[in-house]
Amino acid sequence: MGVSAFNTSTYPRVWPIEGVTLHWFEALASDGPLLEGLRTSVVIGFFVVVLSVPLGLAGAVVMTQLFRSARSFYYFVAVAPVLTPGIIIGIATVVFWRDFSGFAHLRGTLYNGTVLTVLAQSSFISSYCMLIIMARLQRFDLDQEEAALDLGASYSQVFRHVLLPFLRPALLSSAVLAFLTSFENYNATTFAILADKTMTTVLAARVRTGTSPTISALATVIVCLTILATLLFEWVKRRDDRRRNARLSAARAEEAAELATP
Repeated sequence: MGVSAFNTSTYPRVWPIEGVTLHWFEALASDGPLLEGLRTSVVIGFFVVVLSVPLGLAGAVVMTQLFRSARSFYYFVAVAPVLTPGIIIGIATVVFWRDFSGFAHLRGTLYNGTVLTVLAQSSFISSYCMLIIMARLQRFDLDQEEAALDLGASYSQVFRHVLLPFLRPALLSSAVLAFLTSFENYNATTFAILADKTMTTVLAARVRTGTSPTISALATVIVCLTILATLLFEWVKRRDDRRRNARLSAARAEEAAELATP
C-alpha cells in the first residue's frame, strides 16, 4: 500500500513503478465524501467509547455482585450481542428506534443515522469492554474495599479512589478497543447509518465501483499514525517507569539513611 500510494499509476499497483508522486495524498486531502465519512467515523467512535466503557464497567461490576448460581445466565445475556450477526443488530436497531422515536415524538432526535449507529455498535462493543474489565477485576483484592470501608470511606469513595485506579489499565484498553472496533465496523453500520456515511461505507462503495491509489494513500496515513501513536505511548510508559523507579530508589535510600542513623 505504501508503494502504490507514491506510484503515478492510476490503479493501485506496486510494479511497474511509472514514477514517484504525492498526487494521491493531495487527492485524498480534497476528497470530500471520504473526509466526511472519516469525520463521521471519528464522531461515532468517540460516542461509542463514551457509552460502551461505562456499560462494560457496570456489567463487570454486576457480575461480581451476583449469586454464583445466576452468573452463568447473566454472562450469557451480557455476551449474546457479541454472538449476534451485525446485520441483525443493525436492522433491529433501526426498527426498534424508529418505532420508539415515533411513539415518543423524538423522530428528529433519535431516528438519525449517526445516533442509530452509535446505539447499534454500543450494543455489542460494550460486551467486549465488559470482558476486558472482568479479566482485570478478577485479580482485585476485595480486602482493599473492606479496609477502606473500615477506615470510614463511603461506597462512592471506595469506587472512585480504590476500584477505578485499579481498573485504569483495563478501562484504557477497553476504550481503545471500542474506538477501533467502531471505526472499522461495517455490517451493523451499513444498516444503521441510513443516509449518513462512515469511512467504511464510503470505502465499500469505492471498491464496488473501482478503486484508486487514494485508498492506498489513506491506508498509508492510518498506518503511519498508528505507528506514531504506539511509539508515543511506549515513550510515555518508559518515562513514567523511570520516574517511578527513581522515586522508589530515593525512598529506599532515605529509609536506609534513617536506619543507619544512630
